[in-house]
Amino acid sequence: MADEKRTVVTEEGLRKLQEQYDFRVNTRRPQIIEAIEIARGFGDLSENAEYTAAREEQAKNEAEITRLKAIIDNAIVVSESEISTDRVSVGTTVRYMNLSTGKECEYAIVGSEEARPEEGSISSECPIGMGLLGKKIGDTAEVETPRGVITLQVLDIHR
Repeated sequence: MADEKRTVVTEEGLRKLQEQYDFRVNTRRPQIIEAIEIARGFGDLSENAEYTAAREEQAKNEAEITRLKAIIDNAIVVSESEISTDRVSVGTTVRYMNLSTGKECEYAIVGSEEARPEEGSISSECPIGMGLLGKKIGDTAEVETPRGVITLQVLDIHR
């Protein structure tokens, strides 16, 4: 589909998305169907809170299944063997210094669906990720963040 968004993911990210999809289809969906069947046994559906809650959960689960399927079907997978450490790219880990504060940080650059800053990975679409893409060791990048412009210097790039 021409209007579907293409999402860049690493091989590991695609595997995790597929696991989430499989769980929602093969485990969560049957659990919800069973909850709906049990709730139906409680009587009048118009006043049955358990039934209403189970149907709402079903709608949320089906929406997430659809979302995950679209991401998986339209994913651009970055293969481990294609990742070069000459420049910052999706799949590399970059250590950089914020020249304004002197603070060093290290993050893996990943697709937006994989980003977990608290776990050490940032999206290639966030301001810092976009600012560092394509940079080499020693290069600096001026990055517009919500807190203002910061200058980052790339110290190391690895996988």
